[in-house]
Amino acid sequence: MTDSRVLIVGGGSGMGLALADSLLAGGARVMIAGRSGERLAAAARRLDRGERLRTSQVDVGREDQVRRLLAEAGRLDHVVVTAADATGAYAPLPGFDVQAARSVIDTKLLGPWLIAKHAGPVLAPGASITFTSGIAAYRPGPGASMVASANGALEALARALAVELAPIRVNVVSPGWVDTPVWDTLAGDAKAERLAAMAARLPAGRIGRPADIAKAFEAVMGNGFITGTVVHVDGGHRLVQ
Repeated sequence: MTDSRVLIVGGGSGMGLALADSLLAGGARVMIAGRSGERLAAAARRLDRGERLRTSQVDVGREDQVRRLLAEAGRLDHVVVTAADATGAYAPLPGFDVQAARSVIDTKLLGPWLIAKHAGPVLAPGASITFTSGIAAYRPGPGASMVASANGALEALARALAVELAPIRVNVVSPGWVDTPVWDTLAGDAKAERLAAMAARLPAGRIGRPADIAKAFEAVMGNGFITGTVVHVDGGHRLVQ
């Protein structure tokens, strides 16, 4: 990935931040984008890679901001979208707020679609776009109706775009449970207990780490013969009930 130019939408924390760190260590030039300017600034301080790292604040669900982001990014070899908004994303169906449901779709499905729509002019030959789905598409729990729907739809979107945007490659990485800051929102003080319980169920015997997912992204980005595919990095979660 040396000298590759990569845009990571959602690169301010969690899996996106781990990917940025790994790519920068390998000599890539990276732009991280996300909704929170404060989080992006903290990520930039942590990564500390000088001119090889840029940041840009964006709401991925707004087309004007996505258009501006891609124009600002310039020529790119790879685009990765890890953006997700856990706030209000999980709730029992009878009380699920419709605006919260729309927010899930805006961030998880419409946002990646907008990125793909406007990325064409800045992508180099042989470029790739990689989205982030998730285990909820296969093992949804109570309250996960919109997250499961968005993840499943995102995988269908990638297959359609792999045909429409060829020879640009479009793929999906689908993580299982990964120890990221999103669990502070989802589980609060019960985070450690919930992650430990899942680790005991998984064939891999542990919860995923952001670096595990970063390696999967890099494998997909670097293989020019992978397109329209979902790569599962879930510790065997799809194999257990």
